[in-house]
Amino acid sequence: MVLASTPKVVLGCVAFTIFWVLAVFPSVPFMPVGRTAGSLLGAMLMVLFRVMTPEEAYAAIDLPILGLLFGTMVVSIFLERADMFKYLGNMLSWKSRGSKDLLFRVCLVSAVASALFTNDTTCVVLTEFILKMARQNNLPPQPFLLALASSSNIGSAATPIGNPQNLVIAVESGITFGQFLVGVFPAMIVGIFANTCILLCYFWRYLSVERDRDHEGGAGHGPEVVADEEVTSHRFTPARMSHASSVNDSDCISEPIRRSESMNRADALRSRSYNSEGDIQVAIRSLRASSLSRELVEVSTICDRRDDGGPRKITRSASHQRSVIIEDAPDQPGFNDGEKDKDDEVLSKQRRWKVLVWKYAVYLTTLGMLAALLLGLNMSWTAITAALILLALDFTDAQACLEKVSYSLLIFFCGMFITVDGFNRTGIPNTLWELVEPYARIDSPKGVVLLAVVILVLSNVASNVPTVLLLGTRVAASAAAISPASEKKAWLILAWVSTVAGNLTLLGSAANLIVCEQARRAQFFGYNLTFWSHLRFGVPSTIIVTAVGLLIVVSY
Repeated sequence: MVLASTPKVVLGCVAFTIFWVLAVFPSVPFMPVGRTAGSLLGAMLMVLFRVMTPEEAYAAIDLPILGLLFGTMVVSIFLERADMFKYLGNMLSWKSRGSKDLLFRVCLVSAVASALFTNDTTCVVLTEFILKMARQNNLPPQPFLLALASSSNIGSAATPIGNPQNLVIAVESGITFGQFLVGVFPAMIVGIFANTCILLCYFWRYLSVERDRDHEGGAGHGPEVVADEEVTSHRFTPARMSHASSVNDSDCISEPIRRSESMNRADALRSRSYNSEGDIQVAIRSLRASSLSRELVEVSTICDRRDDGGPRKITRSASHQRSVIIEDAPDQPGFNDGEKDKDDEVLSKQRRWKVLVWKYAVYLTTLGMLAALLLGLNMSWTAITAALILLALDFTDAQACLEKVSYSLLIFFCGMFITVDGFNRTGIPNTLWELVEPYARIDSPKGVVLLAVVILVLSNVASNVPTVLLLGTRVAASAAAISPASEKKAWLILAWVSTVAGNLTLLGSAANLIVCEQARRAQFFGYNLTFWSHLRFGVPSTIIVTAVGLLIVVSY
């Protein structure tokens, strides 16, 4: 393909440069609008500059990729609601044998979770939990945060649903879920073990400090220790964290308590709750006995302490500002506490069974989706079908669940598809590839190495998804001239290198930025993962893991 006209080339480069700057540096001082608005701005400029027509811009949006991305987002939301990530987090602390064992578990669990639930989701839900685990054991957070970010990127390379660039590759190449898994999964396993060994070698001295402190009796000098109960009951996201309000002895105002029905502490919390339905009924009967039955009554329960230590309840009438004191909620005629407790226990068991059945339905639906993907069914419609089944099984308004979908990411992809397609129409990517293509053919070791270097550098300069959109069809066409098997191998090489390339720098992957921001903003357990601390580990890890994985993918 020859270069387009000079005005189209110049204006197309301007539009793509604006998109690139805002995508890589979303908070630039002169226009801090973010990545999503930056992608839309780049797409709009491509049309306004007449690099492409509006019809061509609409045609550039890849709906199957957006459908697959939307479906996997909804499934991940339901898995989070079904406590799947809580169980994964509990696997980290179950019978842990020390800091090095914990680091290995973080690498393994985050890799497996990323392959099934995407790397970004895994980093969002596990970052704060891992921070608490590190603080609980008086361990430095840095190695565990690096383990989470790097292993999530490596693990996500194993499946088409592990990260956005793999979604693009799977749809564009037509490679089935099973073929993708067989081609990259062995490289992922070896890469995870290599990455874990690098982490252990790099942080061996730091991970051994705690044992030395224990021998010296200096545990009190470490970071604040978190109670086991606080760690295991962590709900992973701010919207789903359980906030049990404390009762202050000075004013003793009882607050509503948000509880998860799956927690075994329901009975204990019920015994401490003074605003139960039974108490309110007692107050209403007392007010009725005082000839106030026809008045509008607002009941508020206030805890107080008697001299003998027992609680008393004060029920106020809003209309007459009068108070009726109920000492220890005395028994009223026809009121049987024993029967009430039995009824509450039966209702509680019924609710627990409903929650348990719903959780199993979510897990079975997810397994069915994975089985359908392995059978080679259309990945986009399979994910959307699984999402709709989960929405139907929820038996509630879907708005609350759909509000958690990252629509900004979907819009970012729409703008990026248009911007990259417009840049391709300038002819610059083809011209540059024609200069590199003779030396980057995958039928020779030197060609594989050069291709990997190009993908590695471009993924950190232009981000991995635009890199896949720019290079994918060109690399595949070059490999198809060798053999059909080489074409599939070229797509898998692109998937592996572009994903692992995200570990090179802190800006190389969205998962890295998620871990960094989540760790920095974590309440009480905040930690600042700097660019240079990540780079010192990221460079050797990326080079070694990429090289080891390439040997396996090429031999597929």
